[in-house]
Amino acid sequence: MSLAQLHYTSATDAGGSTAGEEEPARGSFSTVDAAIPASVLVEAGPLLAYEPPAGTPRQVSDSALRALPEVFSFSVLSDGSHLLARTVPVRPAQPSAIGFHAHAVHLPAGARLPGGMLPITACRTARWAATTPERTQADPVTALSAVASHAGEREGLNDFAVSRGPWLAGVLADLRLLSETDGPAKVVLVERQSADVARWIALAAAVLPPSSAERLTFTTYTRHPRNAPQSIVGVLPQDAHELSGAGLRVHTCTGPRPEEAVDDAWAQAAARIWRSRSPELFREAAELPGEPFAAGPPAVTALCAGIALGPGERAAAAGWAAERPYALDAKRTRQLVDALTAPGVDDRTGPEFDAAGRLFAALDGRSPATTTAPLAAMLVTEAVRGGNGSVELPGRTAFSGPEGAAVAARLGPEILTELNGAGTGLDVARTVQLLRVARLLGVDCSELLPGVVRRLAPALLADPADAPGWAPALLELMDEQFDVRTALLGALDRIAPQDPAGAERLLGRVPLPFTGTQLLPHLRMCAEAPGTKAACGTDRVGSVHRVLRAAGMSPFAEPLVLRTAVGLVWEEGAPTVAEARLLLETATSDAHRTAGTWSHLVAAALKAPADDEGAPELAHDLLQGFPQEIGGRTRGALLLLDFARELRSGAAAPDWAERVRALRPDAEPVEPEVLGHAFGALATRLLAPDGPEAELYALVHSGDTDLIAAYDRAARGADVRARLEAEPRYAAGCFTVWTAHPHAGTDWSRTAAALLEEVLRPVVRALSADGVAAVEEAVGRSGSSGRAEAFRDWNRRGQGTLGRLGRRIAGRVRRS
Repeated sequence: MSLAQLHYTSATDAGGSTAGEEEPARGSFSTVDAAIPASVLVEAGPLLAYEPPAGTPRQVSDSALRALPEVFSFSVLSDGSHLLARTVPVRPAQPSAIGFHAHAVHLPAGARLPGGMLPITACRTARWAATTPERTQADPVTALSAVASHAGEREGLNDFAVSRGPWLAGVLADLRLLSETDGPAKVVLVERQSADVARWIALAAAVLPPSSAERLTFTTYTRHPRNAPQSIVGVLPQDAHELSGAGLRVHTCTGPRPEEAVDDAWAQAAARIWRSRSPELFREAAELPGEPFAAGPPAVTALCAGIALGPGERAAAAGWAAERPYALDAKRTRQLVDALTAPGVDDRTGPEFDAAGRLFAALDGRSPATTTAPLAAMLVTEAVRGGNGSVELPGRTAFSGPEGAAVAARLGPEILTELNGAGTGLDVARTVQLLRVARLLGVDCSELLPGVVRRLAPALLADPADAPGWAPALLELMDEQFDVRTALLGALDRIAPQDPAGAERLLGRVPLPFTGTQLLPHLRMCAEAPGTKAACGTDRVGSVHRVLRAAGMSPFAEPLVLRTAVGLVWEEGAPTVAEARLLLETATSDAHRTAGTWSHLVAAALKAPADDEGAPELAHDLLQGFPQEIGGRTRGALLLLDFARELRSGAAAPDWAERVRALRPDAEPVEPEVLGHAFGALATRLLAPDGPEAELYALVHSGDTDLIAAYDRAARGADVRARLEAEPRYAAGCFTVWTAHPHAGTDWSRTAAALLEEVLRPVVRALSADGVAAVEEAVGRSGSSGRAEAFRDWNRRGQGTLGRLGRRIAGRVRRS
């Protein structure tokens, strides 16, 4: 295959650029293969032009000229073809100027270099011309040999990799991102020598998959990195100022070491291989199965070669081998296991242990026990000492031999000490893991089991938010150990009545196996609750009955099921009065007393709205049913409600105002709803047509602001207004009461005056003349003639002149 080539040299009058100049020297094509299209030449010129470093004088010595950077570049053109070139500074015919000569090879779209040679390998050859030849040579690339194949050059790359160790992983990670659609537009390498940039590209070419390495475009030197079209750009330190922004990943390899860690296991593994001077391992890694840029193959290869890796790379190696246990022979499998379980490593992480657990599961039964035993020992040791509750434990067969006995002897005392600790049980995952390891190693902890379960059960209910983390291990523990399952389910069932909502949430997250012979009534109720509440909707008492049926036990036989049922349905808030009365009928007071659910019934009575007439009746039943349990402030509040019941039924003893005021202190701080019941009932009775005068007098002269305010609210009710409009005698009685106590006190005087003006006067004003006369007559019959005259004066003051004249005319018409 013959590849077309061209030569591009600086113009005769071109001079070296000095500081401040921004454009590269112009050039012209001195030799061009006829097969190269003209469109390629248009794009090639700017790519091949050369601009000396900033500050280079126009006149330089031969040694200074040789010290100027050379440019190796591989660029993609708009038609999909590529241009592989070397540009070097030269001294042209004018000795005072710095010129350049570019020798390039054009690769049509889809074409490759002969023999699959990589572009960077072809660049590092000795066959590039520094002057225009007398005639076009035939395909010089076919005769190029890679200088990097020599031992000295290979050692030089190793030295360079070691010297650039701090930046190596970061650069490789960014080069990997270049092949991804959302990666950076270009990677900028800041080096003092353009040859070092070429070495960077050679390092990358040895690591990258061949398809990515072939597509990698680069230039080892440019004055204007932002304008360079290549993906890898070399820059001298003096041209690297203000290089930042989207699409640019800058690595200043001449400055301080980077501080940020590189979160890329593939790049880290490749960097460690280079720093270990073992690039031949990349060929071995490429032979292993895996996706491009998979971290597993290089990590496995490095570990098997004895190269120390970090936790991320070790996890990648273990995970890769767990998915492909057939990919490694017995020798390399043992080497990998030994590397993963090497003593003295103190930076292992949770993901690494998880991967090691998967690897053990993949190798168990496939590899000899002598190979897998170190993995099993490491996993159980981490479970005991590291506190990693998510470690995937090996099976019991892993410790059937002498290795298991040694591990059990070493870890057994530690397990017993941990399980016997006072704080064990608060960390659910750790406790579950310790119990599993104890069985795995044959450590007898039967004497400690009751205490462990007693602490573990409340912890399961306390915070199930992280249940997905320990749920699988818990279920495996209960499946493995029947005695633990029986004890733990029994403990959970015993404490479920104390926190039924917590037990319901736990069972919603973790499907505990309680379908055996154990009764477990409370757990069964908690499991049934979500479906029951969804089916019954707003019928909460119906939900209670359905949940109780799920228990399989009557609340008369086991009153605590009543507590669990009520707690499940009323996790927050209290039942209504109607619901409380139905609950009271569901079970006897003895059952409610034992279950402690009487407190829910009390809360229903105390929080009932003031217009709920069932609350006083419920309070009476509660005082009768729970005389020993209800005391203190709660009893005082219920007595106020019970007094309201007596008032409404007409059974209250005399001295109402005094009695209600005497009951109030014992109920403080009393609920506003309770006062509304008691004071409202008293005011309603006093506003009734047959309200006792003595009781009304006591209220008027009590000076109790709240009582008088309750009377005011009741007097403004719709029933009082309707009676005032319909019954002249009732209206007359209200007028008499509201005017009969002028010296009773400020609160009453203000209330009575307001009721006269705002309640009675609108009613009287709306009455006919006969209606007003009837009220006036009733006022006269209820007292002296002076009181009737007072009513006339009061009514007269509330009417204008036209209103009085109209009433007088209407009266005369009716009399005629």
